[in-house]
Amino acid sequence: MIKETASAPTIGAVVFDIGNVLIRWQPEDLYDQWIGAERRRQMFATVDLHAMNDRVDRGEAFQQVIYDFAEQNPAYRDEIRWWHDRWLEMAQPAIDLSVQTLKALKRRNIPVFALSNFGREPFVLAEEKFEFLSDFDRRYLSGHMGVAKPDEQIYQMVEADCGHDPQTLLFVDDRTENIAAAAKRGWQTHHFTAPRNWADHLIACGLIDKADL
Repeated sequence: MIKETASAPTIGAVVFDIGNVLIRWQPEDLYDQWIGAERRRQMFATVDLHAMNDRVDRGEAFQQVIYDFAEQNPAYRDEIRWWHDRWLEMAQPAIDLSVQTLKALKRRNIPVFALSNFGREPFVLAEEKFEFLSDFDRRYLSGHMGVAKPDEQIYQMVEADCGHDPQTLLFVDDRTENIAAAAKRGWQTHHFTAPRNWADHLIACGLIDKADL
């Protein structure tokens, strides 16, 4: 179990994951709508689409990775291509209360960073759609860094660049393995399960208050 530190050092910056914290990311749900739950389950059991996406997250070319993978799996060629062609439909909607917490922290002049497994080209698409992705003071995106969470190196790279002591970083992420890796380096952490819980955590830390939301 990952402990959240009640008597932690002062928080110098808040570090946001993006997928499933600020923007909903559940491709399976969209494929259920597009091809039906049975075929979707069959496809995801047969081809590892998330491993394919990991390559994009680590900086490989978005369209080339997806289209090459589609050609290697002709039984699902069209459906795999949708991962590229219909990507913006999968990356939605914004999680409104989480976005409000980001903006509230900005208004209070608290540094906010992004640390996300995100491909280079997909992020350009997302930034065009979601204006709040420009609100971060610094953005640490795996596609540009060539390494992805929960690899320890990506946390080291953030620490080396951001100018804050690791113990003063508050990191929110929906995946326990990413939280555990940050906590191992001394970061303060919050496992994101619902936007209300995250907002309440920030209020409990004294970073924002209810009137901000």
